[in-house]
Amino acid sequence: MKHKLTLGFSPCPNDTFIFDALVNKKIDTEDLEFDVVLEDVQTLNNWAIEGKLDITKLSYGVLPLVLNEYIVLNSGSALGKGVGPLLIANSKFQITDSKIEDQLIAIPGENTTAHLLFSLAYPNAKNKLFLRYDEIEDFVLKNKGLGVIIHENRFTYEQKGLAKIIDLGDYWEKQTNNSIPLGGIVIKRSFDTKLQKKADTLIRKSIEFAYSNYPELNDYIRKHSQEMSEDVMRKHIDLYVNNFSIDLGAEGRSAIEKLIEVFKQTNNRTIASSDIFRE
Repeated sequence: MKHKLTLGFSPCPNDTFIFDALVNKKIDTEDLEFDVVLEDVQTLNNWAIEGKLDITKLSYGVLPLVLNEYIVLNSGSALGKGVGPLLIANSKFQITDSKIEDQLIAIPGENTTAHLLFSLAYPNAKNKLFLRYDEIEDFVLKNKGLGVIIHENRFTYEQKGLAKIIDLGDYWEKQTNNSIPLGGIVIKRSFDTKLQKKADTLIRKSIEFAYSNYPELNDYIRKHSQEMSEDVMRKHIDLYVNNFSIDLGAEGRSAIEKLIEVFKQTNNRTIASSDIFRE
């Protein structure tokens, strides 16, 4: 009997790299089929809050809000060192540290890890505007304020005359001694553990298949990243796909648990106690 599951992830090269073999049946998906939707991460975060998809990519910043509905899979995550969001300004302007919290800050989504890391570094900043991640460079270029950038914008902002104020990921690493948990894959708790484990295993096999052909870039990655050069696509994959993507392990789990702890502190919220990870 076939099980059809809804699956959501972003069109970014790291996600299409991870899921290509799975969704395009380059590996045996056994009795599972996937109804796939590609959306930006903030849309996926909102859908996770609504419980819309069976399996979904999300920002770890939203995980505390959806633990009653979802559990984290061991495979498919984006964690690492030196991979965090950057706070940037138009290089024509000099913003002293004391004035940053008074500026209008464009952030790539309210329920994102980028927002959480920014809040950790600048807890008193209140003047925020939430935009799609790919709108933030232009926002800063037009001198409307500062911006927090993620994804491929890490590789392009300097070419556009923008300047880094602080690496928010580096700040997180120094404050917590943990890798940066950016995004992960979750599955609905309502599914039995056998199905959860099978989905987890298939994602791992999909990543292993992708690596067996890397650094070749397939048409699926190119199709969804047409505005990027192949060099930027590879940089994107190299930065966000690593051993944590294959298996979180104890170090990855510890980093995610720390992020949830910081979420509680910065939001002054109590989170219902739930198992976080699929065993």
